[in-house]
Amino acid sequence: MRKLLVANRGEIAVRVLRAAREMGIRTVAVYSDADLHAPHALLADEAVYLGASEPLESYLRADKILDAARRTGADAIHPGYGFLAESADFAEACAEAGLPFVGPPATAMRRLGAKIAAKRLANDAGVPTVPGYFEPDASEEDLRRAAHRVGYPVLLKASAGGGGRGMRVVLSESEFGAQYRTATDEARNAFGDGAMMVEKLVERPHHVEVQILADTHGQVAALFERECSVQRRHQKLIEEAPSPLFANGARPEVWAAMREAAISLARAAGYVGAGTVEFIVEPTTDAFYFLEVNARLQVEHPVTEAITGVDLVQWQLRIARGERLSLAPPLMVGDRTAIRGHAIEARVVAEDPAQNFAPSTGRLVGWAEPTGPGIRVDTGYGPGVEVPRYYDSLLAKTIVHGESREAARVRLRQALADFHVLGVRTNIAFLRDLLEAPAFLAGSVDTGFVEREFDWEDTADHSAELGLIAGAAGNARPTTERTPHTRPAGPWESADGFRNVR
Repeated sequence: MRKLLVANRGEIAVRVLRAAREMGIRTVAVYSDADLHAPHALLADEAVYLGASEPLESYLRADKILDAARRTGADAIHPGYGFLAESADFAEACAEAGLPFVGPPATAMRRLGAKIAAKRLANDAGVPTVPGYFEPDASEEDLRRAAHRVGYPVLLKASAGGGGRGMRVVLSESEFGAQYRTATDEARNAFGDGAMMVEKLVERPHHVEVQILADTHGQVAALFERECSVQRRHQKLIEEAPSPLFANGARPEVWAAMREAAISLARAAGYVGAGTVEFIVEPTTDAFYFLEVNARLQVEHPVTEAITGVDLVQWQLRIARGERLSLAPPLMVGDRTAIRGHAIEARVVAEDPAQNFAPSTGRLVGWAEPTGPGIRVDTGYGPGVEVPRYYDSLLAKTIVHGESREAARVRLRQALADFHVLGVRTNIAFLRDLLEAPAFLAGSVDTGFVEREFDWEDTADHSAELGLIAGAAGNARPTTERTPHTRPAGPWESADGFRNVR
């Protein structure tokens, strides 16, 4: 692997580009109109223009990405997460083009990509699943009968996709029809597939996921778990590792069973690379149930890196070029004495909590990241960069590491206080308040906590107004008219011709 094309944008593209460069691998970025000046496109050795800002015209165009790889001589493709990262067709197209896809093979993706197929595979592998009905082509009446059998409340879920789309809680039989129609319409619009399944609603569960690494030689390691229960509308806000459920050696038998379940499922699917097996846990009974597999790198992977010392992205690349997994023996066998301290990640997004978390767009005229021991910021933005309306609202991930959970929590709260963004509204103040919530302090947050219990009004975020003032005062970076294919002639672009822009 001499040259890697990163088929993504934003912070994950920057993360992969840096990992590759540390390994001596040359890099190629791709960009759309909206990302003409984005940091990921400036960081790579080469950058190739894909097309219009809309994802369907750029980052979701497999043909354009493969053409960019051919034109630049790239010999591998890393998909990041989102866009084409979990597209079995894209992975297959890469293989047919002779380009290693840094991720699982298409066969594994197909076994795990649809939730119905994944549930059946989990059942066959002896992995516990929530009682429900997971048959393909299930009709509304099939699902209604299953809901009556397992008992209300139930959860209707789209078989394809994720992120909470096509998912509805049904409290009683009288509302089943309306919720079914809403969920199927949403799933069809989002994923092009209205197939649904139904399962018993586990109330107030913990969302716990296990990080796996699998090589092409049959080895699978489970690099402990992450707690991802702080969510809003099924979107994660704060993640941590390890989970408070297993603090101070608690529930060793649950961890052992969960680890074995994750490894068994990975082997059954023929998985290769980095992936995440997600579970929900009933805190009162310690029963855990398989949720889904994310056949890619997760947004929250840095907290696992912090507590294990393992660079997951570099291991993705090493596995893709055929290397054997060679971690320290305690990591290979899931020995929890190998865990180093505690790590927490907060997702800083361009959204306005006071306006029902409406997206916020605009030019970033002020940007100051927190620094200090145990603090890491992963981002694809910076001063002068435009936050476009076409993509996910994630601006940055603030990750901290400490000797204990409380030390990490305090460090993260201070780091967020030192994170300043001007020009768009953010959820930074909201995140800081979440970290002070009694349930979070106690490590007892469940997936419904934010929407059920957390009452917060934004009275302190004036970042958008301050950004306008700063821009009016001349602090915004001047811009000039240019074609979408041409970058400004600045010192970094013109001094030595080190970049190759296509």
